[in-house]
Amino acid sequence: MDLLNTLVDKGLRRELPTREEALAVLATSDDDVLDVVAAAGKVRRQWFGRRVKLNYLVNLKSGLCPEDCSYCSQRLGSTTGILKYTWLKPDEASKAAAAGLAGGAKRVCLVASGRGPTDRDVDRVAGTIKAIKEQNEGVEVCACLGLLSDGQAERLREAGADAYNHNLNTSEGTYGDITTTHTYADRVDTVNKAHAAGLSACSGLIAGMGESDEDLVDVVFSLRELDPDSVPVNFLIPVEGTPLAKEWNLTPQRCLRILAMVRFVCPDVEVRIAGGREVHLRTMQPLALHLANSIFLGDYLTTEGQAGKADLEMIADAGFVVEGADEVTLPEHRAAGGVCGSHAEGGCGSGCGAHADAGCGSHEGAGCGSHEAVGAAAVPANEPRTDLVAVRRRGAGTDLAPNA
Repeated sequence: MDLLNTLVDKGLRRELPTREEALAVLATSDDDVLDVVAAAGKVRRQWFGRRVKLNYLVNLKSGLCPEDCSYCSQRLGSTTGILKYTWLKPDEASKAAAAGLAGGAKRVCLVASGRGPTDRDVDRVAGTIKAIKEQNEGVEVCACLGLLSDGQAERLREAGADAYNHNLNTSEGTYGDITTTHTYADRVDTVNKAHAAGLSACSGLIAGMGESDEDLVDVVFSLRELDPDSVPVNFLIPVEGTPLAKEWNLTPQRCLRILAMVRFVCPDVEVRIAGGREVHLRTMQPLALHLANSIFLGDYLTTEGQAGKADLEMIADAGFVVEGADEVTLPEHRAAGGVCGSHAEGGCGSGCGAHADAGCGSHEGAGCGSHEAVGAAAVPANEPRTDLVAVRRRGAGTDLAPNA
C-alpha cells in the first residue's frame, strides 16, 4: 500500500505526515489492519527496538474532585462506587510504589484528583518524591496533579520530579463538550509550564468518547506541536455512574489503527498504551506492542488492570523485552535535549499517561478489566464488554496488596 510505504519513510526520517495521511490510516479497513501494524512497527523498532517501558500508577488522593470531566469516575457528581480517600502519607505512597518497581516498572506516576495542587499539596508530593527516591535508586517519578500555578512546576523539579503528566484528552473543538469547569487552553498552559521548568512533559489523549477521526487527528497534531516526550493513549473505560457510561465505540482493530496513527505522527516519542487496553484491545494487546513502546503495569487509578504477571508474560511471549532501569527510553537526539526533527521538518510528540478511565495524567479514574469476573466467552463479538470493568478495591488506599 503506497500510503503505508510513504508513512514508514517519513517516520524513519522523523518527518510529519500530512493530516490527510493521518486520516487515511484511521480509515483503513479491518482487512488491512495487520499491514498497518507491520508498517508502524517498523517505525517503532527504528527508534525503540523491542524495548517496552513499564510504568506504575500510585493514586495519592482518590475521588472528591470538583471538576466535571465526563469520562472520569472521580468527577463531581459521580455515582461510581470508587475508593475515596485523602492524601497518602509519604511512607504509604512509597510502599505502594515499591510493588510496581518490584514488578519491573522504571517510572512511578504519582496522581492526585482535583483541579490542581495548592502549595501545601506540592509540599506533600515533594515529601513523597523524596521518600520514593531515597528507597529506589534510579527510579523516575512523574507527577500528575492537575492544573499548575506559576512556580509549582519549578518546585516539583527541585523536589526531584522527572516528569509531569497533563493530558489534552481531546481536540480543542470538542473539549467544551467533555469538560466545562476548565478549558483546553488551561491544559496547554500546564504542559508548557512543565516544559519551561525542565520537566519531561507527558501529555496524551482519550479515544472512544464519541469523537470523529478529525478530532483524533487534531489532538495528536496538537500534541506534536507541544513536543512532549511521552504520549499516553487512553481508551475510554465507560464506567457506570459517569456521563459517558454508554459510549462503547471501540473495537480492537480501531484501537490498533489509532495507535498506529499516533506512532506515525510521533515517530520517536514514547507512545504509551494507557487505560482501557484490557477492555478494548483484549486478546489483541500483544499486537499493540508493535506500535507502542510503553505500558502501565497492573491496576489503574480507580479501576482494575491486567495482573502484572500477565503483562510480563505477554511482553515476553510477543518477543519484546522489559526496558531496564539503566537504559535510556528516548532516542539519543531527544534524550540529549534536541527536538524531534524540529517542528518544521517533522517534530515530535505527545504526552503521557491518563487517568481518565484511561491512563495516567488527568484526574480521571482509569482502569480496565477485572480479569477475574470474566465469563468472556459468552459475550458476542463487538458487544460492550462491561464484564471487563471493575472498580479497584486493592492497593493504594486499602490494606490489600496491589495488583502489580
